[in-house]
Amino acid sequence: MSPADLIPAPRAVEGPYRTSFVLGTGTAIAAAPGTEGVARWLRTTLGSALGRELPPGVAGAAHTITLRIDPSLQREAYRLSVASGVEIVGGTAAGVFWGAQTLRQLLGPDAYRRACVDPEAWRGIAHQVIEDAPRFAWRGLMLDVSRHFLPKDDVLRCLDLLAAHKLNVFHFHLTDDQGWRIEIKRYPRLTDIGAWRARTKYGHRASELWDERPHGGYYSQDDIREIVAYAAERHIAVVPEIDIPGHSQAAIAAYPELGNTDVIDTTTLSVWDNWGINPNVLAPTDNTLRFYEGVFEEILGLFPAAVSPFVHVGGDECLKDQWKASPAAQARIEELGLADEDELQSWFIRHFDTWLADRGRRLIGWDEILQGGSRAKGRAPVERDEEEGARNERPLDEERRQGVRAPGGETTELGLAPGAAVSSWRGYAGGIAAAEAGHDVVMCPQQQVYLDHRQHGGAEEPMPIGYVRTLEDVYRFEPVPPVLSPEAAAHILGTQANVWTEVMQDRSRVDYQVFPRLAAFAEVAWSALAAPADRDFADFERRMTAHYKRLDALGVDYRPPGGPLPWQKRPGVIGRPIEGAPPNV
Repeated sequence: MSPADLIPAPRAVEGPYRTSFVLGTGTAIAAAPGTEGVARWLRTTLGSALGRELPPGVAGAAHTITLRIDPSLQREAYRLSVASGVEIVGGTAAGVFWGAQTLRQLLGPDAYRRACVDPEAWRGIAHQVIEDAPRFAWRGLMLDVSRHFLPKDDVLRCLDLLAAHKLNVFHFHLTDDQGWRIEIKRYPRLTDIGAWRARTKYGHRASELWDERPHGGYYSQDDIREIVAYAAERHIAVVPEIDIPGHSQAAIAAYPELGNTDVIDTTTLSVWDNWGINPNVLAPTDNTLRFYEGVFEEILGLFPAAVSPFVHVGGDECLKDQWKASPAAQARIEELGLADEDELQSWFIRHFDTWLADRGRRLIGWDEILQGGSRAKGRAPVERDEEEGARNERPLDEERRQGVRAPGGETTELGLAPGAAVSSWRGYAGGIAAAEAGHDVVMCPQQQVYLDHRQHGGAEEPMPIGYVRTLEDVYRFEPVPPVLSPEAAAHILGTQANVWTEVMQDRSRVDYQVFPRLAAFAEVAWSALAAPADRDFADFERRMTAHYKRLDALGVDYRPPGGPLPWQKRPGVIGRPIEGAPPNV
């Protein structure tokens, strides 16, 4: 395998020249202090795949893979040098790990298998030097396990796939109307009741089909600890999402007092079995605040700050109809001196913004957390799909800079604590506003990087949802809007692709939607410095020829370039395709 076949593409390659290193039965690993975890990963992963023991060796010796840290390099940068031995030098252990992932690609697709298929195979690598570093610090994938639960082993496999593509953030969407997926010991009904639904809509919500089997599942706290530790060994940060105050019917079904009991009989609610935006939202009461403080206390214990300081609070698609009809909610608005229900939602989010900041954590939320954070009089356009996107949003205009101060803490001009960050999903507008106000931003616009959207306009796509987003479309995605000043652009932490699983019933369907587009996204996040129109898609497509063999070895059920295979289609199950496609920035 040649460095010309690497995905994501490295920044600089010297060579390759003649073959000089062969991974044989005598190959050893020399791990300098701080790289022991990478050495362990190499032994268990490459050693098993290629049938080699890879015992401890002497740094710099022939037939030895030497691992070391050089603090003069950027944190995730690495230099991989191949001569009679291999040396991988990283700015930190993370950089060494990404260099080890590049070594794995150079060794060929058999290096991605779980056991050796040919112990006698010749594993030669040509003399070369690869110097590389990522463009963005946040290179993520959001996986929704609430709409369709994925067992723990599938989550661990997902982490391996992220690592193989040099992605380093796993946004774990754990709660929604359709299921609560994490054990909270002080509130056992969240999983006893909230983790299970009686049946499931099959296809888009307009479909007349139902899967009448009960569906559900959840991760125990030990499962979560295992997932977080497994991710950390692969230098992946896990960011949990607990969605508030909307997308909460599963929690209300488990604890009816969390809902707007003066508007509806919440004791009649069950975990939702359909898709869309649900009107049953949390009541803005002190009881609700204390309840979720208890939830977040356990969350903080399971997701250590050393792994990631961020906690995602959702904050999206909160319909205000019940609050408008609720005497208790209206009294709360009057008590707090708020203008309307938008500011009530902002108050709710700011409460947890301050609560998390007081505990050394950082809130991140979908761009609706900007709603009601100013007393804006005008309405500016927001890029979104009218039906699938949020309602009742208050888009930002120039008057957003007036700001609203949150009780008990300093806020920025958008009414959030200075450390709060925004996931910009309804287009670029929310991210632009947040970055200009000094907030960090993760760009994940649905029009570009929602991988639940269909990959082709053909009728054979299974349950087609949203815009057509081809492999090339994702490859040409640009996370940093050119309208940003250099100062604001510095607040773009990075980017992530989002995977919502309403029409993905199992791992195979997730694979089909995510791959091969995640490979294109990984290159955007790691190495795509050129303007979108200047990126060489033909070269990327050529490199994908080698990468498909890696995905085959990993057992990924990707969408083939020629279209879905017969067993990947879902004839007769309707989706919701959207015609037209907003342009990239």
